Amino acid sequence: MTIRRYSFVLSLVSSILFAGGLLAQEVKPSRVLMLTQSAGFMHGSVNRKSEKLAVSEVAMIQLGEKTGLFRVDCTQDAASDFTKANLQNYDIVMFYTTGALPIAEADRQYFFNEWLKAKGHGFLGFHSAADTYGDYQPYWDMVGGTFNGHPWNAGNEVTITVHEPKNPLMQSFGAEFVIRDEIYQYKNWQPEKVRVLMSLNMAKCRPSMPYHVPVAWVKEYGAGRVYFNNLGHNESSWADERYLKSITEAVRWIRGDIQLDAKPNPDLSAQQEQTAKTAAEAVNK
Repeated sequence: MTIRRYSFVLSLVSSILFAGGLLAQEVKPSRVLMLTQSAGFMHGSVNRKSEKLAVSEVAMIQLGEKTGLFRVDCTQDAASDFTKANLQNYDIVMFYTTGALPIAEADRQYFFNEWLKAKGHGFLGFHSAADTYGDYQPYWDMVGGTFNGHPWNAGNEVTITVHEPKNPLMQSFGAEFVIRDEIYQYKNWQPEKVRVLMSLNMAKCRPSMPYHVPVAWVKEYGAGRVYFNNLGHNESSWADERYLKSITEAVRWIRGDIQLDAKPNPDLSAQQEQTAKTAAEAVNK
C-alpha cells in the first residue's frame, strides 16, 4: 500500500447570517483517491521530483483543505491501491494518468459496473486521463474520448469558448478566455453521451483545425458523475484560480451540493464542427 495520507483540519464551517447571529454548519468532507501513475509519458505536473509530491497532487491537497470539501490520498501505485477493497473507502476518484495502468480486471469491472454508478460517487479526469487505457472501451466510454494528438503544444496560447458561462463549473472562466496549455484532440468521441462545456475557438487558435475540439465536459454514469477537463499539462495551470474553482464546483456537483444540467448536447458539438470548419477555411485560405 503506497497511498500517502494527510491530516487536515476538518472543522471548516460555513457561516450563515441569521437573526443577527451566526449559525455554523459543519461540512463533511468527501474522501478522494488521486491516482497520478504514468504507464506512458510522464507529465511534469505529476512528476514527484526528489520524492516530493507532484504539483497537481499538492494543488488538490491544498484545495481540499482550503474548501473543506474533500480529503485527498495520493497514489502512484494503481495495482495496490485501485482495488475493490480500497475503493470502498472513497467517494471520488481523480485521474492524471497515462497508458495501460496495472489494475486487475476484476477491480476495473467493479469500478465501472458498481462503484462509479453509485450516488455520490464521481470521477474527475485531468488532461492525460484521456491518454489512459486507449484500447479499453469501458474506460474511454466512461471518460468520453481518447487522446489523438495535440496540435496545440504546451507553449501555445489558445482561446477557449465557454458554452455555458453561468454553469457553476464554468463561471470562473467567463464567456471566453486565453490560456497557455497543451490541448488534446480526441478519437472515440461520443457527443451523444456528454455535455460539452467549453471548446477551442478555431477562429482564434493556431493551428486552426476544421473540426470540433472539446476542452471540458460532464456526463452522468449511472447515479455517478463524471467531469473531464483537458487543462493541466502545464504546472502553471494548477495555480490558476479559474481552474481550481472549476474543480471545486465539480466536487460540489458530485457530492450533490449543487445541481446542474448534464444532459448530452450533441447539437452543440455538431454546430461546433461546422463553426470550426468555416473558421479553418477562412484562416488557412
